[in-house]
Amino acid sequence: MLRDRYGPSGWWPGETPLEIAVGAVLTQNTAWGNVEKAIALLQEHSMLDVQRIHSARPETLASLIRPSGYYNLKAVRLKNLVQVIMELSAGNVDAFFNRDLEDLRSVLLGVNGIGKETADSICCYAAGKIIFVVDAYTRRILSRHGMMEEPSDYETIRHLFEATLPRDLAVYKDLHAYLVFVGKDFCRKGKPKCESCPLKGWA
Repeated sequence: MLRDRYGPSGWWPGETPLEIAVGAVLTQNTAWGNVEKAIALLQEHSMLDVQRIHSARPETLASLIRPSGYYNLKAVRLKNLVQVIMELSAGNVDAFFNRDLEDLRSVLLGVNGIGKETADSICCYAAGKIIFVVDAYTRRILSRHGMMEEPSDYETIRHLFEATLPRDLAVYKDLHAYLVFVGKDFCRKGKPKCESCPLKGWA
């Protein structure tokens, strides 16, 4: 139903794995439009580079990502991520993301400021690993369609998808993207637009 409505999602937007990983950190607690503004500023100042982020002063980095909100905190989180890339892979992003899924996820979850949703977004979209990303939109849609009881923990929901979907990276990426689109435009927290929702009638 969602593929018929949206077609190929093209999600997650980003030209490089590092840009996608940076976007995953910056999108915490903010709308994607704000992240795009922050990434544009990083690009304008040639800061989408591991070495440059690593050597940048936190306040300098924070000033560039200001549109994303919580910019001082996110600047520290970006530097924490880059520090791990420097330590484990000498700053080589491809080598860092080339480790197996469980190892990569474990390393990311050990970075201060990176939780499961951010780690899995990085694993799926930046590193191309087959892991399903769960977010607030996913929880809301499943709950409203009677597919889960609240509260359900992150891993329970992730395994629900992974146990029933084909092990196909494109499917994982597109379905997560579709749920974001539906949650943002139709299955809103307040005043949901159920009558026009593309999932209307889905049990």
